[in-house]
Amino acid sequence: MSNIELNDKKIQILEVAEKLFSEKGFEGTSIRDISKIAKINVAMISYYFGSKDRLLESLIIYKTSDLKLKLENLLQENIEPLEKVNKLIEIYITRINCNKGIFRVLHFELNSKEREKSMTAFTELKKGNLKSVESIISQGQAKGVFRKDVIIPLITPTIIGTFFHFHMNKPFFVELLNLNTEELYDNYIKTTLKKHIQQTIKALLVYEN
Repeated sequence: MSNIELNDKKIQILEVAEKLFSEKGFEGTSIRDISKIAKINVAMISYYFGSKDRLLESLIIYKTSDLKLKLENLLQENIEPLEKVNKLIEIYITRINCNKGIFRVLHFELNSKEREKSMTAFTELKKGNLKSVESIISQGQAKGVFRKDVIIPLITPTIIGTFFHFHMNKPFFVELLNLNTEELYDNYIKTTLKKHIQQTIKALLVYEN
């Protein structure tokens, strides 16, 4: 999918699929539902994507493939290791916050081995992103700034898991923190939650004084 050119009809299908997957869940959405809203017949969707799993994989790659480029560019930036990690977290939080629906589906509905096997392109994308994270942290380790005993594959789940615990308990935190408008809630994520995650990751990476 990542090598297939997207035309307007494919993008229209993907945008409708994202909306429905976010609202009704992956299992609760049928190809027929997508067809009806997109006003494109079922046969055409099947022709373009083959199956609902393949459509989802295409959607994920469509929405997240530029993350790989952002991480690769960050890796090349000539800045201090901790600043680079803080930027890494900002990239992840911004990306997840802009695509909350699809990330929720991805991390909470699609954790079966069978589906993981059917989504090889997305698995490769995740492996590529992990390599970038490993390289960024390795740079800090080489400079003696970061600990050598960091479990690097757990860094990304720590970032994403903290975000989703907050988001999946939105009503609780809205009341607790008086985040009574979407603007206040969104701004809290971009500032306070992001800073908290950055401090958490710093505590995992940096030697104690």
